[in-house]
Amino acid sequence: MCWQQDRAEGREMFARWRRRRALARVEPGDGSTLRRFRWWQQLSRSLYHLDTPSAGTEGGAPVRWSVDVRQWRTDDNGYVKVHLHRDGREHSVARAPAFFPVDGGTIEVATSSFGLRRCHLVTEDGTEQQLTPDPRSAEGRRARLERRRPALSRAVGAVSIMTLLVGVALLLQQIAVPLLQIPPVAARIGPVEPLIDLPTWLAIAVAVAAAAASTERALRLRYRWYLDAAGN
Repeated sequence: MCWQQDRAEGREMFARWRRRRALARVEPGDGSTLRRFRWWQQLSRSLYHLDTPSAGTEGGAPVRWSVDVRQWRTDDNGYVKVHLHRDGREHSVARAPAFFPVDGGTIEVATSSFGLRRCHLVTEDGTEQQLTPDPRSAEGRRARLERRRPALSRAVGAVSIMTLLVGVALLLQQIAVPLLQIPPVAARIGPVEPLIDLPTWLAIAVAVAAAAASTERALRLRYRWYLDAAGN
């Protein structure tokens, strides 16, 4: 239908405009050396790698691109910075969401409150390839669990989703009950009380569990606003 086509074209135009703005924010790096991932950075740093062939390298030797994000380190405006390294040297810097032109496409990086939600190479024909997490990082350890224990990995993912669904249900209740208690509405449908009234300690436990679930999903670059944002 025409309105659907117009809507799709509008989304595409907005995406192109957003991409141009992000590309304009890319700044040259200072050439500093990429620091080794340390064990205490599990929840504060994300490090991904991508090996690509380079036409500008003699013999077609591969180039290693590394995306380094420190989630708890922001600039003066509160934005998370994304650092792109080429063969271990800082090549470019941009605030998230970031788009970095590289050989063969563009590396796209987006963050959430719980980690990364996107770290992909998008080629010129639109094909997407997720970058590989550093094996020492939390993302790398989670990917290793998925390879070695796929059944356990699926179970952990299912528990994360169920935990967030509980958070979404509680949020909907918090929104709906006050609206249904407005006098004109209550006069028509009668008194409304919360279906679930959690004690303070349990409400805190649910909130902590939901945050942990969103963090687990971020380790796999999984993000849905209606789960990971609304469920917390």
